[in-house]
Amino acid sequence: MRKRSKLPALLLGSALIASVLGVGTVATAAGPGGAPAAASAGAHTGHTMAVSTQASGDDPDGDGYIPAVPPVTGVVPSTATPPPAYHHEFQAGCSVTHTAPDDPIVYPGQFGKSHDHTFMGNTSTDAASTTGSLYGGDTTCKAPADASAYWMPSLYKGDRKILPVGPQVIYYKAGVTDYRSVRPFPKGLRFVVGNPMQTEQQFRAHKGFVEGWECGDSFFNTDIPASCPSRPDVQLNLRMQAPSCWNGLHLDTPDHQSHMAYPVVKPGTNDNMCPASHPVALPMIEFKMAWPVNGDMSQVRLASGRGYSFHYDFFNAWEERTLKALVDHCINGGLQCDTRGFDLYRPERGAVLNADHRLP
Repeated sequence: MRKRSKLPALLLGSALIASVLGVGTVATAAGPGGAPAAASAGAHTGHTMAVSTQASGDDPDGDGYIPAVPPVTGVVPSTATPPPAYHHEFQAGCSVTHTAPDDPIVYPGQFGKSHDHTFMGNTSTDAASTTGSLYGGDTTCKAPADASAYWMPSLYKGDRKILPVGPQVIYYKAGVTDYRSVRPFPKGLRFVVGNPMQTEQQFRAHKGFVEGWECGDSFFNTDIPASCPSRPDVQLNLRMQAPSCWNGLHLDTPDHQSHMAYPVVKPGTNDNMCPASHPVALPMIEFKMAWPVNGDMSQVRLASGRGYSFHYDFFNAWEERTLKALVDHCINGGLQCDTRGFDLYRPERGAVLNADHRLP
């Protein structure tokens, strides 16, 4: 639902973005290869300039609110206890496509306004991307039906950009106890996970924090470790989960976060459920990224700053039938599925996709 007055929405959008994403008003100097100039030990580079709401193909009036059409209303968060199932997930294996200082969520239509991002999935993603331009497009995800765009700040060692090699693991999980209540993402939903200007303490306390930065036997680091074992089998890893409860009204909001929420604990139990303000349970995305870098890590940094500035973006462009089939079979069905929707431990349940990762 849009605001009655466009001016308050624009002012609200600017304020929310400035406070939640923590962007500043001064452009950062760029280093070689588009990387931000090396920052001091405690500094963040963040985004390169203040965000302004701007009209785009999905938001023609530029107020930052993109309504869901139709909205999803009348949903009550499930408090039911489902049959026991330790897993309820499937994977999307997506490889890196390109890098660019673009962000079609935060800076729609504003080429070069962001710090450098590493993009996965849809091969066409740039500052001008919209639901229509992404949907049905080419993708590096194993399932051709997943034309979604996934991106994160690029990682550098000195002035050299380090890119993840091969398909990266992106989990689609149930974030709520009643996994049967999870429904597919609406077409065009987008959001930002985390905050490029968060402090180290805020990163550790973030509801999406899983295991932090890790390499070798070093785990739960809030910043990139100073060194990692120099072995061929050692990479730098990070896992981070996204909010999975939706308000049902907006595909995006000015801060790119408030239309989504993390599950909450059901009072008196250990169960997770969606809050009443965001009652629609969607898949919980979890990035599990791996960068081929080890040894001396003192010069390793993100384009957004220190390791605790890590954040990522998701823009849904799945073909609806395929996404629904995977959610129904794997998440609602309580299975631990691979990229084809096959559970190795429950082979009798079959697979969703054929050998070409397409619906039969």
